[in-house]
Amino acid sequence: MNDVVVTLRGVGLRGAQGWALRSIDAVLRRGECVAVVGPNGSGKTTLLRLLAGVAAPTEGQVLCAPGLKVGMVFQRPFLLRASVGLNATLPVWLQGVAWSQARHTARRALAELGLERLWRQPAHQLSGGQQQRLALARLWAQQPDLWLLDEPAASLDPQACAELEASLLRLMAAGAAQGGPRTLVFSSHDWGQVRRLATRVWWVQGGCLKWDEPVDAFWDRVQPAAHDPAALRVSQEPLP
Repeated sequence: MNDVVVTLRGVGLRGAQGWALRSIDAVLRRGECVAVVGPNGSGKTTLLRLLAGVAAPTEGQVLCAPGLKVGMVFQRPFLLRASVGLNATLPVWLQGVAWSQARHTARRALAELGLERLWRQPAHQLSGGQQQRLALARLWAQQPDLWLLDEPAASLDPQACAELEASLLRLMAAGAAQGGPRTLVFSSHDWGQVRRLATRVWWVQGGCLKWDEPVDAFWDRVQPAAHDPAALRVSQEPLP
């Protein structure tokens, strides 16, 4: 069985300020968890938007497996100014599911994220961490094959970040048990998070995909600066 879910062939995206991405060649496989890392402004979010179909490439091709369902959680998740329950139920219903079944699915997803008790609470009154978990619950309820997360732990405190990661691992496992392995792609500046979650790493710099390799191989070539956890020195040795 072919386990390739997305193939990028010579993909580039040009904006008003020039090329945001150029000559991207990569493959995503079923069950992988890929961390997209690199300096600010390197094209990480743009790459996720291309994978989501939110943006179209200027050149090259983004080839998806037939019937692939894709879902994305943005760094600042878009939530309806409505209850937690409605936020989780409506996207499922819009997929053509009966309203009663959509509500049942939404309740199960919220329970997985520890939010079921907040069913009637307005979503805009939730904390930042709770809003991120609501966005993940909404995604889980839709059961996409490919999950795209843009810096899911940005602006969260350490406790909220740990809870988010635990929820994410649990939801990915639950999704795999129900419908086969899911594929996750997330951008991050948190090297600990990359080490804990990723199986592969895409290093993006200057709009180009510089490295695409297993997380352990990538970890061997990077050295976080002791005085600045956000800094990164990458070995200039070429790939074997």
